[in-house]
Amino acid sequence: MISKIRTDVFDVVRSVGLALPEVEASTRYDGSPVLKLRGCFLAGLATHESAEPSTLVVRADPEERDWLIADAPEIYYLTDYYRAYPLLLARIPRLDRDALRDLLTVSWRLTLPKTRPSTSSRRCRPSSGRGRRATGPFRGDRP
Repeated sequence: MISKIRTDVFDVVRSVGLALPEVEASTRYDGSPVLKLRGCFLAGLATHESAEPSTLVVRADPEERDWLIADAPEIYYLTDYYRAYPLLLARIPRLDRDALRDLLTVSWRLTLPKTRPSTSSRRCRPSSGRGRRATGPFRGDRP
């Protein structure tokens, strides 16, 4: 189970993220907090053991993520576990509110094509695996 201290650090992420259209706060199977757009992963606490505590994971374009990591390695990073996915890790305590808003907005734009209109019963489109069980860090909603 995720500790209270780790979920408190997510409060600012939740606050900024819920200002985006159709974003909802939720929890993953392990109790960690996440933000979802029409039921699809948008952002959450990184829970893999390779990530540092108080780390946010968001969707990111691989080229942009490489630029961000090179420009501000004290804030942005990747671990081998997350490298194969279009994701970026960010140290929440080092993010200012504007940078956090920008990260969540980019993740929102990258998530939107994976969703269907909110009237659909199945709200996330399957990944390119077409029917195969997802194996990534967010198995429940196939980012």
